[in-house]
Amino acid sequence: MAANINTLRTGLLRQGHTPRFCATVKSDAYGHGLRNVLPGLKDASALAVMQLSDAYDCRMAGWRKTIVVLGGLGDESEVGMLDLPNLHLVITHAAQIDWLAASLIAQPDLFIWLRFRGDIGLTGFDDDAYRKAYARCSALVAARRIAGVGHLHHHASAERDTGIASADARFRAVVSALPGPCSTSNSATVLRHPDHAAQDDWIRPGLALFGASPLAHRSACELGFKPAMSLHARIIGVRDLARGESMGYNASFTATAPTRVGIVSCGYGDGYPRHARAGTPVQVGDHLTRTLGTVTMDLMTIDLTGLPETKIGHRVTLWGTPELPVEKVASAIGTIAADLFTGLTRRVPLIPINAV
Repeated sequence: MAANINTLRTGLLRQGHTPRFCATVKSDAYGHGLRNVLPGLKDASALAVMQLSDAYDCRMAGWRKTIVVLGGLGDESEVGMLDLPNLHLVITHAAQIDWLAASLIAQPDLFIWLRFRGDIGLTGFDDDAYRKAYARCSALVAARRIAGVGHLHHHASAERDTGIASADARFRAVVSALPGPCSTSNSATVLRHPDHAAQDDWIRPGLALFGASPLAHRSACELGFKPAMSLHARIIGVRDLARGESMGYNASFTATAPTRVGIVSCGYGDGYPRHARAGTPVQVGDHLTRTLGTVTMDLMTIDLTGLPETKIGHRVTLWGTPELPVEKVASAIGTIAADLFTGLTRRVPLIPINAV
């Protein structure tokens, strides 16, 4: 992961400026396991998580630098959890400011990021509401209730060539007269619009840190990133089917020619998508092959025709090699890499190989 951070930073250095680097580690570090990835993120200035409870997990794991809580306060009771040092809190609606203002406990070290709703249209403040929210937060700064206020935006279409221009112009028009640092760039923005990202005070890459590309037209390998995860399972059975013979629920696979089938110990109970179509690529040794039939809760079937040396106990790679990047598998399934990463269940053991 350290190598992926360096790749991102090198691209920004070519623009003449390096913003502060906030590594987004939502959903237990995109399914990689927070404790597994922290050593590789030691050069980041901050971590971004979704909930306050996640911030406590980061501290328990040994992270002592800044933590940004993207989801802000879930309810008023969470104001009492803001006693962590180096804490940044994203504010997305007026009630969260109400809760801070009504609290009897000042948080003089707490930094606030106001979220602009923008073109993504989800949480955050629209233009006029944003200015009012900023004024209220500035009053809390003046009263020494919080430490400062920054501006946060998340582009809806950063992976497109023209995906940020109009949205960013609207955002800049709102915040131009309001002091404070800006953070607008996720992985796609940094990679597709590095000149824009270099103007940010903070960037918030996530997916690229884990060696997956957010850009449909470019693989992670082409962008210079290394996968941080590979997913493996074992062959637990082998069958030879004659032409016309079927197997699986509702005969989901019928051989149109003599077919050697491997039964693999991974299914949707492990987080491999049930809706993965037959023909989704997998890798056995150095050979790419394909799934057959329907993924079940505990098993999948793969085509071993032409691979006579493959036996019970051999390892199957489901993603995470140069020949089988996670983006290739996600595209075949009809989803995205982040969905595959975060969909893995607890029964899949996370085995650190090289945390840095």
